[in-house]
Amino acid sequence: MGASAAGLFAALRLARAGRSVRLFERTERLDPTFRTLIVTHRIRDLLGSSLERSVVNEIRRFELFTDGRAATIELGSPDLIIERSLLIRALADEAQSHGTQLEFGRRFASLEAKGAGIEMSLAQTGPRKNGAGYERVSCSAVVGADGAQSSVARTAGWSRLTTVPLVQAIVKLPSGMPSDTVRVWFVPDDTPYFYWLIPESAGRGALGLIGVNGQQTRRCLDRFLEKRHFRALAFQGARIPLYEGWVPVERRVGRGSVYLVGDAAAQVKVTTVGGVVTGFRGALGVSESILTGGPSRELRMLRRELDLHLLIRRSIHGFGQADYSRLVDWMDNAMRRTLSRVTRDEAARVLWHICRNRPRLFLLGLRGLLAHSLHPAKGHDSSMALTLSTSSVIQR
Repeated sequence: MGASAAGLFAALRLARAGRSVRLFERTERLDPTFRTLIVTHRIRDLLGSSLERSVVNEIRRFELFTDGRAATIELGSPDLIIERSLLIRALADEAQSHGTQLEFGRRFASLEAKGAGIEMSLAQTGPRKNGAGYERVSCSAVVGADGAQSSVARTAGWSRLTTVPLVQAIVKLPSGMPSDTVRVWFVPDDTPYFYWLIPESAGRGALGLIGVNGQQTRRCLDRFLEKRHFRALAFQGARIPLYEGWVPVERRVGRGSVYLVGDAAAQVKVTTVGGVVTGFRGALGVSESILTGGPSRELRMLRRELDLHLLIRRSIHGFGQADYSRLVDWMDNAMRRTLSRVTRDEAARVLWHICRNRPRLFLLGLRGLLAHSLHPAKGHDSSMALTLSTSSVIQR
């Protein structure tokens, strides 16, 4: 259920293996919203040729700003700027070319155990609606890829996920700003995450942030735009799930199984609140489980990665401006080389380099972790890890 990027990738993997796949989407046609995203080069290993149509730019350096201080990180391998709508269309085309039936105007209503598998009830919407208005579909497995507010997850018994607002404006790039450079500002009084400016072309980019409260986040963005003399050409937004612990991706329903992938399973790195690569890895793992009928090595590795990002987030929870300034001050050539070579999709390697080469950073994070455990914050506020996100931001 759901023609999301992760859902389409799962369908593609299963169809390639010869399985019969029907993908149901509630909208009347494939019309994904535009959103500028940034990902590491690792995504090419997962998607191959499916990715290339959606790549609109490459990023080779990051400029970091905090309290009058600045640092630059040169990337060993470029990050990729992708347009979400183009990526979804490319995945849909490839999935259909391998036999996936993509059916529109089908809204998930319910599911139940039936015979040897599962029976789903789908409400037919729009001009395709027949007299009854419902369609019943029998299957051995259901994959819920219908986002952070997944109806499939709620019906099958998973708990609701915590989400945070993402808001960004499309703006003209400042005069002289290279189109292969991302700028990041740490302003903890505005957001426990960060502001970003991501070029999508030589003249335009996406400037935004992730916050805690939707209205407050939009107000912070408006003030930031005004202070730095940007004019918004358009706005983009979404609700992003927070990873607060591993979400089991399978539930048995009678003799069938229900799975979750992508945002529906909160497969998001909470350091950068990015879920494109991790969502695809979740889809890969679920398709492995379905095809082999057993546990997936990819899912074990993904859980370990997401848990490490959660540990880092907790360790820097509540960092203030002085803490970010201290981190930038400590960023010597050795740290820059590490961040150049190791992406945020490799949390274990980043942590190892920090512990070995920059023990002061490790101790600062440990202090934050102890403070967080002694004085847990109310709500679901969270911070981003400088050491992981200097090579990327807002990866979705």
